[in-house]
Order: sequence, then C-alpha cells, then structure tokens
Amino acid sequence: MRIYALAVYLFLYLPIGIIALFSFSAGRSASQMQGFSLQWYGKALGNPFVVDALKTSASVAFTSAVLASVFGTMAALALTGMRGRLRVLFDGMIYVAVMIPGIVIGIATLIALVTVFGAVNPWLEPLTGWKLSMGFGSLVGAHVLFTMSLVIILVRARIEGMDRALIEASSDLGAGPIATFSQVTLPMLAPAIFAGFLLSFTFSFDDFIIAFFVAGPQTTLPIYIFSSIRRGVTPEINAIGTMVMAASLAVLIVAQLTLRRGKPDAH
Repeated sequence: MRIYALAVYLFLYLPIGIIALFSFSAGRSASQMQGFSLQWYGKALGNPFVVDALKTSASVAFTSAVLASVFGTMAALALTGMRGRLRVLFDGMIYVAVMIPGIVIGIATLIALVTVFGAVNPWLEPLTGWKLSMGFGSLVGAHVLFTMSLVIILVRARIEGMDRALIEASSDLGAGPIATFSQVTLPMLAPAIFAGFLLSFTFSFDDFIIAFFVAGPQTTLPIYIFSSIRRGVTPEINAIGTMVMAASLAVLIVAQLTLRRGKPDAH
C-alpha cells in the first residue's frame, strides 16, 4: 500500500514539479533544463497581456468570493432551521453543484445566459441604449453560483459544531436577534466564512472551463495560458503556471489553518 500510495503521488505531482523545474531554465526550451535563471519570471511579470489577464482574474475572483461568502452564509443560516423533505432537497442541490463537472456547469450557464439575454435585450436596448452581454458580470455570476456551495458546506459544518448555549444565553440576557447575531453568532462563524472566502477565491481564480464558456471578450489568466499553449509551451508559460500554483497552495494552506484554529475546543 505504501508503494501504491507513492506511485499515485508521483503520478499526480511529478508533472507539476517538472513544470516548476523547467521554469528556471536559462534556455528557450520548455522541456530541457539549460542552466538556472529567473529571467522567465521577469518576462512573465513584464508582459502586459499577462498583467491584464492577472488583473481580470483577480478582480473576478475577489468579487465572486465576496458575493459567495455573503450569499453562502445567508443560505447556510437559513438551511439550519429547515427540516423535512425540503431540507433534503436543498442538501442534494448543494452537493450536486459541487460534484457536477465544470464543463456541464459552463455549458448550462452559457445556455441560460444566452436565453436570458435574448429575452431581455429586445426591450432593454431601446429603453436604455445598452444591452446585456458576456463579460465581467457573467464571469462573476457563474463563479458565484459554483463557489457558493463551498461556502455553504463550510459554514454549515461550523454551525453544527457551535455551542447553542451561548446563543440562548445571549437571548436570556436581553440581546435581540441582531445583537446576538453580530456579537455571538457572526464571530463564531468568522473562521469558516473566511476559509470559504479563500477557497472561493482560489477556485474562481484557477477556473478555466466555466470561464471559457462565459468570459466573452474578457481574458482571464487560465484562458491566456490555454491560448498561449496552443502556440507551444515556453518557459514563460511554465513560470506563470508555477506562480499560479504557488499562490493557490498558499491560499489553501491559509484556509486550512483558519479552519483548524476556528474549531471549538472539545471541552
């Protein structure tokens, strides 16, 4: 079993390690190590197309993460008090949203947006002079619908581990629902909400499949990498991929540490 586990980890992570290694090559070959240099990182960060794609990805990811955290927390609180078949239905919808392949979500979102735009634009454009189209808004909307499920799962797990006696004590001491939520419930949920925000940001920032269908004229960093790879892999692409991977791992580690520190004590 140890040999099997080692083989699985090598299969998963060895290609990533090779990409990171070749990103430090001094030559132009993306598959041969020719000396050691950081020049490709400098060229990647100095490429205006890369910078623009990075700004777009960061803006979409941050906006999506904020909205997913707010809506996901609200949904988790609402589902906590729900019982019966309706609760089972919503639970199934949440987990299905996580398990469905990204290409299915991307195609479904594209069809839905095109249908809505086709129904709204004929009367919206004559009245306002502008029309709905694919772009920043469609990217944010599609990512929020996908990442909100992650926030709901994390926040609900935190709610189930909360000490309900603290909320009851707050009510017994005369605090209203708003004061109880802002001073007791929200601080206890904060670690899970923050972890959900970080995970949502990472998933949105790294997403290619859904963004490919709904981005319109917008170019995110994964879309730029895909377009560049079609012309051939270069050490600059390896450098971009390595930086994205390092940033994503850092965010995921912070999210995991936040969840661990936010867990209530066993006693």
